[in-house]
Amino acid sequence: MAKIIDGKAIAKSIREKISDEVHQLKRKYSSFKPQLAIVQVGNREDSVVYVKQKEQAAKTAGIDFILQKKDESITENELLRLVRELNQDPSIHGVLVQLPLPEHIDEKCIIEAIDPKKDVDGFHAYNIGKLAKRRDDPLFLPCTPKGIIELLDQTGINLTSKRAVVVGRSDIVGIPIFALLMKRNSTVTLCHSMTVNLPEIVKTAEILVVAIGKAEFIKGDWISPGTVVIDVGTNAIEDPTKKSGIRWVGDVEFSSASAVASYITPVPGGVGPMTVAMLLQNTLESAKRFLKESNECKISTLALERLVPVPSDIDIATSQTPKPIKVLAEELGLVPNELELYGQYKAKVNLSVIERLKSRKNGKYVVVTGITPTPLGEGKSTTTVGIAQALGAHLGKLSFACVRQPSQGPTFGIKGGAAGGGYAQVIPMEEFNLHLTGDIHAVTAANNLLAAAIDARMFHENTQSDKALFNRLCPAKNGVRVFAPVMLKRLQKLGIDKTDPNDLTPEEISKFVRLDIDPETITWQRVIDTNDRFLRRITIGQNSTEKGQTRSTGFDISVASECMAVLALSTSLEDLRERLGRMVVATNKAGDSSITADDLGIGGALTVLMRDAIKPNLMQTLEGTPVFVHAGPFANIAHGNSSILADKVALKLVGVECDAEGGNPVEGSEEGYVITEAGFGADIGMEKFFNVKCRLSGLVPDCVVMVSTVRALKMHGGGPEVTPGNPLHETYLSENLELLEKGCINLVKHIQNARKYGLPVVIAINTFTSDTQAEHELIRKIAIEAGASDAVPSAHWALGGEGAIDLGKAIIKATNDKTEKREFRFLYDVNKPIVEKIEIIAKEMYGADGIELSEKAIEKVERYTRQGFANLPICMAKTHLSLSHDPKLKGVPTGFTVPVRDIRASVGAGFLYPLLGEMQTMPGLPTV
Repeated sequence: MAKIIDGKAIAKSIREKISDEVHQLKRKYSSFKPQLAIVQVGNREDSVVYVKQKEQAAKTAGIDFILQKKDESITENELLRLVRELNQDPSIHGVLVQLPLPEHIDEKCIIEAIDPKKDVDGFHAYNIGKLAKRRDDPLFLPCTPKGIIELLDQTGINLTSKRAVVVGRSDIVGIPIFALLMKRNSTVTLCHSMTVNLPEIVKTAEILVVAIGKAEFIKGDWISPGTVVIDVGTNAIEDPTKKSGIRWVGDVEFSSASAVASYITPVPGGVGPMTVAMLLQNTLESAKRFLKESNECKISTLALERLVPVPSDIDIATSQTPKPIKVLAEELGLVPNELELYGQYKAKVNLSVIERLKSRKNGKYVVVTGITPTPLGEGKSTTTVGIAQALGAHLGKLSFACVRQPSQGPTFGIKGGAAGGGYAQVIPMEEFNLHLTGDIHAVTAANNLLAAAIDARMFHENTQSDKALFNRLCPAKNGVRVFAPVMLKRLQKLGIDKTDPNDLTPEEISKFVRLDIDPETITWQRVIDTNDRFLRRITIGQNSTEKGQTRSTGFDISVASECMAVLALSTSLEDLRERLGRMVVATNKAGDSSITADDLGIGGALTVLMRDAIKPNLMQTLEGTPVFVHAGPFANIAHGNSSILADKVALKLVGVECDAEGGNPVEGSEEGYVITEAGFGADIGMEKFFNVKCRLSGLVPDCVVMVSTVRALKMHGGGPEVTPGNPLHETYLSENLELLEKGCINLVKHIQNARKYGLPVVIAINTFTSDTQAEHELIRKIAIEAGASDAVPSAHWALGGEGAIDLGKAIIKATNDKTEKREFRFLYDVNKPIVEKIEIIAKEMYGADGIELSEKAIEKVERYTRQGFANLPICMAKTHLSLSHDPKLKGVPTGFTVPVRDIRASVGAGFLYPLLGEMQTMPGLPTV
């Protein structure tokens, strides 16, 4: 008698091994949660049984299970849509559509719609095609054929050179097992219903696989002695001795075949249990593959064809062909539903990636700042990009640059673009510098909708009765008035504890409907993303339809809008909604209440306009490393940093998996780097980055990179004035160590300022062709003596990432130095009084003796304290051309008092900004 191949026992053993491996991987990787989704259409009794078996087996093995049960009337398009949704869900690793489907649905079409990477049934043409190729392997083997091979292996028989006969040519069993046996070097004959002399062919088999769906079709006398018989058939035949009236048999007559075969599978209990076990194994392999791909990001780089002399920025940018952004996204491990393409080379990234990767430990966080610059700028953006290229394209680190989106106004003005420069740029440069994905346009639309609403509300309040206003604000629908949630918020602010509009008294109705805005206190201006000096002061309401309600106002550049600062500082879509709603635009005539966007009932509308703008924009450097370009708040009246969300998403994408028990990085994993830029010098951009951005984000940087140039330091040492558009003085083009040493006091002060936050500082010496080695060595000596970890010349402008390799190595060393104590701390406690916080910044960061508040500023301090805004952080609005408030004072000024002429509130963004001088929020165009 043949030995029985006990598929039930073998499958049980395999499922136990799968369960052990799943639980081990869950302990090792906190994010590892394999999940199988099955779509069942209709309520066929056999399908219900099969799906239940798969569900129980999956849950026993520790594999999450989702059943999408749909009515038999579902249309093919609806089913296709469901399959696509499951394809795009990154938490699902296996998708299976239970067959058969109703006649009105094309099974082939549905199967082909499943992502081959999730096709755990192994039926997709991609996987079947790979199986058929001799030198190729599919992502998944069909479950039943895979189980058959496992059963054959359990017999210990070497399949090589064996004569195998497969009876039945179905796509599910026959053809795939034929291909699998061929891959195992068996000599295989495939038989089917048109095959002649079938018994004679079967007689030649050393291995016989039968899957034809005919009860007991193959007889024992067809089989040669010693043959291994695998019976795939499952057929019901009448048997009055059974309670059910039926008995299950295979395609092989068991009684006669078992008398001559060496091994045979029983029915039931042979191949059937293996199919479910192989399904679980495929799901586990899929989950492991997704985990590996997610954790082993490898960014393909773009080669630079460098020229000497270095061509113009636009010539360099247009000479490079970027990777399709979809390719870069795949390299980063982003899944399709996390990406919204805007053409070939830019895309938005959905915030859902933060939740998907929440178990990851963040990567290294590096902020790039600078010394007090010349009016020409010292290359922070270029250095930021250069570092990212060095780390990502030359030092084998996963790196991300995070930069602000430039305003279109200065792009057409004297400044030009802001994509970096030389061989360290973001590309495509023209898309970066112009519309990008429309975020600034969204900010403009939101800002101007609010501006229009302010004037419209004043007009309507001046021309309507309380009753008319109430009927329009809270109309009766089908005889019922209901307050919108934003209205309940306003009632609460007014101290009216009522939720039914009909309960309000006439006096309460008047308080509710009348904001009573004082036009003289309106701080909200319209914006446009063009340098237009003639819009700085305008008069509105001059048409007769406005009934004489004119007032003087003006335009700002779009990036000066508080909407932009809110965008940059929001941590979620919900947070964006809250911040936009609480933006203060004016005060009422009584002077006892601030007027917010939510008081106007417009916070939700602003959020709708900016709902896409909140998603970071993915681009790339000249060398193909990833860049987030997101938000562009002014660096003087706002905080001048790219968005919190861009940094957060980037930190997760370059982060590492942690174990489930201790939350520690998995052994062998290595964090990547996020290089984020802070606008202007360290006294402004870096200070606001720490005290405003980091305070709101909760993120803690690992290192400060401070950009300096020989040119700027000579200027601080007393060199001639540097003026945009004019040639540099000879002093800046030849070696002058004495002047340079004097100017290094500015560098020393900025290093000392950065060290007050408890972080290591690396000095990036952005090199120019006129620099000398002696000048670089002098800067390095003084910087290290002042407390910097290192000071490294960097030639990224001329050489791309290769020119910043040494700088990149210095950053890696500084961020991984275990000997240096890190204890990040803020400069001040936000709960201190407003004046004290301003004074701390002036004394500690600028070196001032103190501050002097104007009467207007004193009145604002009292007002904001009374209104509950005193605990907001401070965002100083001052010149970037000096440590002091006076742009003419270079080096490290002393003996000065900082004048505070006014203080304004960006309550939505979440800071107060003292004005230390005249701040121009609408630039003008130059002659050319």
